[in-house]
This record gives sequence, structure tokens and C-alpha cells, in this order.
Amino acid sequence: MALSEAFLQELKFKTDIEDVISTYVTLRKNGSTSKGLCPFHNEKTPSFTVYSDTQSFYCFGCGAGGDAVTFLKKIENLDYIDAVKLLAQRAGLQMPDDNSYDDSLSKKRRRVLEINRETAKFYYSYLISPQGKIGLDYFLNRGLSMNTIKRFGLGFAPNEWDSLLKHLKSKGYRPSEMVEAGVVKIGRNNNYYDTFKNRVMTPIIDVRGNVIAFGGRVLDDSKPKYINTSDTLVYKKTNELFALNLAKDSGKDNLILCEGYMDVIAMHQAGFTNAVAGCGTALTNEQVRLISRYAREVILAYDADEAGQKALNKAVSLFKQTDVKVKIPALSGGKDPDEIIKKYGRDKFKGMLDGASNDTEFALLEIRKKYNVTTSQGKIDFLNEALKVLAGVSPIEQDIYISRLADELSVDKSSIKIQLDAYAKKRIYRQKRNEYKTIVDNSIRENQRKSYDENVSIRQIRAEERIVGLLLRYPDCVNLTRDFDIQMLSSAFIKKVFTETINRLDAQLDIDLINFSSALTSDELGRLSGIIARTRESKDAKKEFKDCIDIIQSEYDKNIIKPSDSMSDDEFRSIFNKNT
Repeated sequence: MALSEAFLQELKFKTDIEDVISTYVTLRKNGSTSKGLCPFHNEKTPSFTVYSDTQSFYCFGCGAGGDAVTFLKKIENLDYIDAVKLLAQRAGLQMPDDNSYDDSLSKKRRRVLEINRETAKFYYSYLISPQGKIGLDYFLNRGLSMNTIKRFGLGFAPNEWDSLLKHLKSKGYRPSEMVEAGVVKIGRNNNYYDTFKNRVMTPIIDVRGNVIAFGGRVLDDSKPKYINTSDTLVYKKTNELFALNLAKDSGKDNLILCEGYMDVIAMHQAGFTNAVAGCGTALTNEQVRLISRYAREVILAYDADEAGQKALNKAVSLFKQTDVKVKIPALSGGKDPDEIIKKYGRDKFKGMLDGASNDTEFALLEIRKKYNVTTSQGKIDFLNEALKVLAGVSPIEQDIYISRLADELSVDKSSIKIQLDAYAKKRIYRQKRNEYKTIVDNSIRENQRKSYDENVSIRQIRAEERIVGLLLRYPDCVNLTRDFDIQMLSSAFIKKVFTETINRLDAQLDIDLINFSSALTSDELGRLSGIIARTRESKDAKKEFKDCIDIIQSEYDKNIIKPSDSMSDDEFRSIFNKNT
């Protein structure tokens, strides 16, 4: 039974691998991962790791790995379909009919993307036409340059109900396809009409350059103020970040997270090209995981109003579950970054960003607001709550903040330290971490050798696994594979995964681990999970990808054996003395 992409996509969205595995294994959170004792082999030191960002698991001790389906197959001794059925039951999903294989989904996705691109071109062309002057004036009055308008592909939807509908029809698209793309709706009398009317338009573009959705804003105070594309085959708002397609190439190792599209656009124009915004009203775990792929630090430049501060607090709590460092600037002089930049200029705003506090300082400032620290009871209540925050930071940070609090509140430092130790009992795990690292290092060496010939160098093995890991983590690297000869890969397994990944990317299909479950065996999924687990982030993924391809080419050329009569003596001897 072949399962449709649409069903697997919905199953993925409604499944959290930590929830599934935690019913069988006791997990402990460790940054963006969770660890526990492997249920598939005996061990005393936890080497079983669950990765929430890739929705996968991997055991560095025995090499078991995969997605939620793979885990259930292995733990419950089920076949693929029965494991999917169990997972669907947990998620409250109805299994599709046996004949539900959807071989047209890839074509539908391509068609939706084509419609979106044509729609974006239509809105932009209308904006810069004489008829679109009112929309263009809106952007110009907001301080945007024509270069910025073009860079973001901004546009204007005409004040008519069927202008886009007619245009797309003239291009050969059917109304039903437009509805699937979300740019046209069906009325009560089954008549079709444009989703967006008399609104300035902002296209949402994914990291591969595809137009996947739109946001439309009215020119006055009428309601609703904003209309956004609903979820489609190519867009799920909880999974996307606006302007990440530009910010990922900013050269910065941090991202500035804002609330609104206009904030991001204004910041890019002012030179802060690493700014992004969440799609939807609230930041999600999926968006946080996406940020963690591209940044080691995030600056939360949220609005200063009450709603913005609530969103800020939620964002801080979400990022605490990852290894991404958080900085929070004290924005003043305007309700949002766009207004502050307009009033005070780029340099003033940059100073606010440079002076941003970390999440610990922010938490202490927020706690301080709740108590009157000029009174004895206020100091006690403040310190009791503050020490719970400090219990979760490093010893160096603890010492710095304890000294600061002792000076500010006129309290003996040693007394604060004694109280802190009561909250910090769980911090003595260094020895176990060292044991875990040894297991990981040994596992990497052992698993990297699997299914490779003895004459294949470690250098080539690492390069081959790295390009697979990079391709899965940074899908836009697929454009670098067009002239790559897959026959240069030395492992049949790597060839299989590499080919499957490229085919899925070319078909605009998802490349999450769950989408490989039916194509790979359990052992192969375990190996792929190991590669994913070992794939660290890259500061320049495309350059590293090219370097790995060069290594593979070089190693491949070394292994091309010439006829013995055309070899030099040194070349002939080198066949028997290769460094593996």
C-alpha cells in the first residue's frame, strides 16, 4: 500500500516524536534534544537521543535510528503500514483507502507554485502601472525605495473582484487550481472571485525562492486589516519565516526576529539584512526549529505594546528549549522597529540592538518589576524567584549575577550562593557527558565504515555523508548537484539516499525523515538518522557542499585504475599502498 504525500504531510504535522517515544522511554531534556537509555540495547549511560528539530531519533550506542514510524516498527515489532496505522490512531487521523495513492500531488504542487509566481508578477506589474499608483504611493510614503519594493516583490491587488482570475485564466490556469493556490475563492453561488482586492501585497518566499503565499493589507482602517493565504499544498504558516530566503545569505550568524512584514522590510532597507518575521499570529516550535538551522543567536525585536511583550515572553520560553542564544533589546521611541528607524535613524536603532540583554538579564528585570526591593520582604521574594532563573545558567554566569545581586541588594554573597546550590542540584552531569561523548565518537567511527569498501578513504566517506546531511539541512544546495556525477559516490546506500532526496526536491516534495520511511529499510533509516545527527550547522553551506564534491571528485579520480602498461612505477606501487 502506497501512502499519499498529502496524508504523510498531515501525519507529520500532527505527530511529535518526543511524545511518541516518551511513552516508552524516560527522556531528559538537553537543549534542543532529549536523551534516555536506549530501549533497543542494554546501556548504563544514555546514548539514545531524540531530535525535535528533525523529528528523528538516533542511538550512538547501537546505531538504531529513524522517525516516529521507524521507532514504532522496532519497539512494537510491526510492519510499515501497521506502524503508520498506530501513529495515525495516536494523531486522530483516519487511514486513507487502499487505492489512495496520489501520483498527481507533485504536479499539483508545481502548478500551485507556478500560479503563485504568476500572481506575484501580476501584483507587482499592477503596482508600478498608472492604475496602481495608490498602492505605490502607500509604500513610498512608508519610506520604502523602489529598489526595496522590487527586492521584496511587493505589489498591489486591483479594486476588482476578478482581475487576477481573468489574468490567470488567460495564462491557462483553471479556477479550481487557483483555489488550491489560495489566490481565488468560491462564493456562495459557486462563482469564483479574487482572494485579495484593493490591498498592498507582500509575497512570502521560501528558502528555495518559491513564492508560497501572500499577505495583503488594506490602505485605510477598514477591517480586516490583514488577509493572509490560508494553508495550501505548498504553505503552512506555522512552518515558515518571512524573508528567511534573504536573511540566510546575510553573512551573519544571528537573526533578528520581528513581528510584522513591514518591520522586516524596513530593517532590510536600513541594512539589517538578517531580519525575519514569523508567518501567522504567534511564534511556533516549527519556526523556532527553522531559526536554529540558520542562526546561533536570535535578537527578539518585538513591539513594545502589551501584545508584543506577551509574544516576547512566549518566544523566550520556546528558545530556551534549544541551543539558540537569545538577546532582547530595550526598544524605545516607537511602537515597533519600523517606527523607531524612521524617527531616529539606523544608528540609533543599531545601538539598541547592540545593547540587547540576554535572556537571563531579561528574566531578572521582569522579576524585579514584580517586587519592591527597597523592603526586606521584597528583597527576599525577589531573590527566591531570581535564584530559580540562575540555577539554569553556567557557573560563571551564576557567579557574575550573584555578585551583582549581592551589591545591588546589600546581601551577603555567600548566603545567596548557599540558597542557589539548593536549586542547582541537577548540574553535576559532567562525568556522564564525557562518557556519552566517548560512546558518540566510537559510534561515528564504526558507523561511517559500514557498507564501504576497505579501499575507500575516511576523507571520502566523510565528504559523502556530509553532502547528504547538508542537502537535507539546506535544501537550496540542490542547485549545486546538477553537474555532479552520482556514480562517483562509493556507497550504494549514499547513492540511494542522494538520488531520493534530489528527486523529492525537484518534485517540490518534503524531505523530512518520515517521507523516506517507505523507501528505506529500518537499517537504512538508522544510518540516515546517524548522518542527520552528525550533521552540524554550516556557516556557508554552499561553499562546504562544493568543497565536499571536490573531495569526492578527487578521491574518485585516484581510484580510476589505468592499464598497467600505461602506469609509471610510482602509480603502479600506489595501488597497493593506498591510505584508507
